[in-house]
Amino acid sequence: MKTILQILKQAGGWHHGLYLKIENPAFTALVIEATDESGPCGLPAISVCHYGEQHGDAMRDPEMCFEFGLAGKPHLNPFYYRNDYAGGEQWSRFIREGNYCYHSQLHDEHEHFAKLWDRNLREQGFTEAFAKQQPTRA
Repeated sequence: MKTILQILKQAGGWHHGLYLKIENPAFTALVIEATDESGPCGLPAISVCHYGEQHGDAMRDPEMCFEFGLAGKPHLNPFYYRNDYAGGEQWSRFIREGNYCYHSQLHDEHEHFAKLWDRNLREQGFTEAFAKQQPTRA
């Protein structure tokens, strides 16, 4: 998710309370926010989501959660996917009864989808849209 990492860098990096809503006309707004809980490996986690609306309810279309790591260089490692319109929720990495659980095939699918979504976000101009939303510094 190079596009998300670029946006995070422009926003000053990950921090508790991080909340970014990027309006980009012709596309559904993108929301990036720090989660209250750590990811399955204990690293900080972020949610990346497009929200739609159905019958007055917010609908994730989709949402992915990533652990934010800094080892080597900043990177995002997916562990959760949800699409409310399709009625699907998937955890590829999680803790159950104190044990780390890893679903390798599903994690590969999450990584593949994240790369595709990242390309779409870049081509749709979300990095530029975020930069335009930022107040100019004197």
